[in-house]
Amino acid sequence: MNALLKIAGALALAVGLAVPALAQTTLVAPGQNTSGTYMDYMKTVYARATYAEVLQIPLTSFDKDFTLTALGAESWDQSEDGLTWTFHLRPGLVWSDGEKLTAEDYVFALQRAATTGYDFNWYWDFAGGIKNWKEVTEGKADVSTLGLKVVDDLTIEVTTGAPKPYLPSVVSLWYPVPKHQFDKYGDDWATNIDTVISSGPYLLDSWEKSNNSVVLVKNPTYTGPWQSEVDRIEIDPTLGAPEVGLPAFLAGDADYSFLNTGQVPVATQRYPDGIRKNAVFAVSYISFDLNSAPFNDVNVRKAFYYAVNRDELTSTVLKDIAIPAGSILAPGYPGYNAEIAAEAVFDPAKAKQFMADAGFPDGKGFPEIEIWYRDEGGYNGAIVPPMAQYLQSQFKDILGITMNIKVLPTKDWMDGLLNKKNNIFIAPYEYDYLDPSNFFGIFYNGGRHDHHVPAYDKLVAEADSNPVWEERLKLYAQAEQVLIDNASIVPLVHPITIAVLSDQLGGDASTPNKQGFTPLDRLAHYFFTHLTKK
Repeated sequence: MNALLKIAGALALAVGLAVPALAQTTLVAPGQNTSGTYMDYMKTVYARATYAEVLQIPLTSFDKDFTLTALGAESWDQSEDGLTWTFHLRPGLVWSDGEKLTAEDYVFALQRAATTGYDFNWYWDFAGGIKNWKEVTEGKADVSTLGLKVVDDLTIEVTTGAPKPYLPSVVSLWYPVPKHQFDKYGDDWATNIDTVISSGPYLLDSWEKSNNSVVLVKNPTYTGPWQSEVDRIEIDPTLGAPEVGLPAFLAGDADYSFLNTGQVPVATQRYPDGIRKNAVFAVSYISFDLNSAPFNDVNVRKAFYYAVNRDELTSTVLKDIAIPAGSILAPGYPGYNAEIAAEAVFDPAKAKQFMADAGFPDGKGFPEIEIWYRDEGGYNGAIVPPMAQYLQSQFKDILGITMNIKVLPTKDWMDGLLNKKNNIFIAPYEYDYLDPSNFFGIFYNGGRHDHHVPAYDKLVAEADSNPVWEERLKLYAQAEQVLIDNASIVPLVHPITIAVLSDQLGGDASTPNKQGFTPLDRLAHYFFTHLTKK
């Protein structure tokens, strides 16, 4: 008997040696923010942990060609009056702890957001237009009056205050929150790795809070679209800065890296087949506190507007990674108006005259100011720091003023912006859904910047609810002209990202789209689930 057992054991060992275990595929990727508090996009957007959103399944999302795709919602329909949308959830979805994912988890996510000071509230007020959203967030109405209804476990009804023909795009940022987990732990469900659960294609395996690095692994309970093609993703935000990311890539410690302008020639020469470009639908601009001196004077703001040499900035300091911005909309984005963009000219004489008209000839008597920008990786990490230094020099030479520079963690920068702790910022913004209202909404009725310009608000509101596309575009153009005439902001640049990819990477996410661009992790849900590695 013992001999037979030994023979059986030897055969088993031989079989085990002959058929090795399948190796796991691991993607090592740069992250974005180096700080984050909650692993929950519906608790905080600006202080969320690294790629918290890819742990959950939104109702919809976009692929690399920016085609809207059904994810958590299987289908949707709109009422005849345009005010009510019904979203039908995909059956069979579950949380990673085995609990069913239901309509209540989605509705609860927005109900909580409306009553707890969500830092993305403006989005659901303006872009979503959810009925009574503003009244509830301001404490003037009960949360039960929101235009949100759980019809049954798989059906959500959304009522808007005005027709929102693009709402299915807006809900690409509507993620569920596990109510059963929240009932046990409150907001802390999203701060502890032992209590974070997932509805999407990944599970949280580890989270280093000191630098916001995370490890994600494939979620075996996920049955929805866009299944992961890699087993494990290690995301390190310290690699987001090209100065750190490229050396790591060259050493084989990262699978791709974004590039700054000085790195492009070297990377292109060494890895010509690995270079990927993306015309990001984003803008970097100067934002002012319109009610705080000296920027409560439109003449001062206009002086800044005309003192920026965007062509020189993008052809020298930001060569290959940005193009001039005269509009908040990038070329190619729906609603882009070339005539408005052309108004953003470099005119030192006009800039000097506006400063003189404001009572600060050649900058005399102008207070010392400090421009704030946020510390982050990715394309903003390559663009904003050198741009800030360029602007500092430009404003000194042309306007005769001293502008200091301060960099802050994203959370502190956003707090400063929302609560007016400074009067001038470099603000980056990337699209959330493909419609002009996405960008015009960040300045509507306070919006992201507490800007209140009645003429602008009126035009944007009319454009937002107008069902005729051509008429909407005319109204948005008029609204942007008001924005520019008021010098509410100073458009600076539109980013062009350049990255280098390892030849070990493949899959649809690594190949250019129909326009020849590769969005990479700007479309995180699509990218991380459509990437393969040898």
